[in-house]
Amino acid sequence: MTDTSAVIHVVDDDASFRTAISRVLSASGFQVALYESAQQLLDAPPAGKAGCILLDVEMSGLSGPQLQDRLTALGNRLPIIFLTGHGDIPTTVRTIKAGAQDFLTKPVPRLQLLDTIKCALDRYEKLHAQDLRAGALRSRVARLTPREREVFELIPCISQGLLRLFITGLQDSSA
Repeated sequence: MTDTSAVIHVVDDDASFRTAISRVLSASGFQVALYESAQQLLDAPPAGKAGCILLDVEMSGLSGPQLQDRLTALGNRLPIIFLTGHGDIPTTVRTIKAGAQDFLTKPVPRLQLLDTIKCALDRYEKLHAQDLRAGALRSRVARLTPREREVFELIPCISQGLLRLFITGLQDSSA
C-alpha cells in the first residue's frame, strides 16, 4: 500500500527518464514532482509534505552529491535515494555516509525501486515524529521559569547534553 499523499521528487536531467519514472511512480499511487536540474529543486524546495527525493548523480550544473550537500545545509529532512547510470564505489560511499537512503543503478527493477521508496517514506515518518517530539520538548523547556530551569540543569542526564540540544533548538528557531 502506498502513501498517496507522499510526493516523490525526481531530479534528473534526462527528460525521457523523468517521463518514464513519473509514469511508474504515478501508476504506483504516488504524487510526482519533476525537476530537470538541481537548481530547479533549490529554487522551489519541497516543503511540508511527506516524500523522498530520487536524485541522479551526474547532471549539468550542480551534481547530485552537491545538491545533497546543499539540501543537508538547508535542513532538508526528505530521504534521498540516488538513482544513476554513473555509479562508482567512492561516490556511493560518499553519498551514503552523507545520509542518503540508498544508491541504485539504472535500470532498476520496478519492485526494488518501490521497496526502496517505501523504506525512505518509513524513514521520513520516523524523522517527522522525532521532530514533533523534540519540538514539544523544546516548547516545554522554553516555558520553564528561571528557577525551574536551574533545577532542570542539575539533573545529571540532562546536563550531559540534552539541555544543550533543547536550548540550541530554541536559539535556532528564534533566529
